[in-house]
Amino acid sequence: MKYGFIGCGNMGGAIAAALSRATKDIALSDRSGKGKALAQQLEITYATNEIIAQTCDRIFLGVKPHMMKGCLAPLQEVLAGRKPLLITMAAGLTMAQIQAFAGCEIPIIRIMPNTPVSVGEGLIPYCCNALVQKDVLQDWLGDMAGCGLLDPLDETLIDAASALSGSGPAYMYVFLEALADGAVACGLPRAKAMTYAAATMAGSAKMLMESGRHPGALKDAVCSPGGSTIAGLRALENKGFRGAAMDCIVAAYQKNKDLGK
Repeated sequence: MKYGFIGCGNMGGAIAAALSRATKDIALSDRSGKGKALAQQLEITYATNEIIAQTCDRIFLGVKPHMMKGCLAPLQEVLAGRKPLLITMAAGLTMAQIQAFAGCEIPIIRIMPNTPVSVGEGLIPYCCNALVQKDVLQDWLGDMAGCGLLDPLDETLIDAASALSGSGPAYMYVFLEALADGAVACGLPRAKAMTYAAATMAGSAKMLMESGRHPGALKDAVCSPGGSTIAGLRALENKGFRGAAMDCIVAAYQKNKDLGK
């Protein structure tokens, strides 16, 4: 088969769903058996790790970092014989570590996706080793286009990218919920508060991406002298909002580095 998924949690399942829109030539496996329902839903194949290693040309590794070595150990002989493309999404684990766990020199792509891939709006920084052929990479990028934006990045920066874009949706959701809570406190109905907060966040992000302007300039354009917006920003600054946002990225980055030890 063309693609296989060893381990299919939330992230692996989201990528499998997006990828299935490009091809049904996919097999997946998981420890719990819950992936069987997803396979049926997506009209793809449910299999075992061993069958995927034996039959799939491109294999997504969707297991937790601390489980990766144990997962690949029993597959080493098959992997050494076939040399399929491995696509790892394990936080903190380098391509060199994955290759060591696989027990052979093997083509590897490392990705750090985020959960919006499930709606085709993900961000996926990626890097690959020298064994990945250019035509294979280009074909893979084409198949993955339905997941969102794929951006090449040096592996030394992957952990930092993961701390921002990989973990970032959680931070966005907390901020969005807090904004909506504030509006509810001011009398806006809950459903409308959530819709307004989400639409405002999405529209602001799109405006930034499409205009190419610095976020500070876009912020200044909303702030009238002596107005309500600057009063709200002052409240954020008084609570250390920027420092807290920076600290959360640094904390996630440090955790990513720890996972690879």
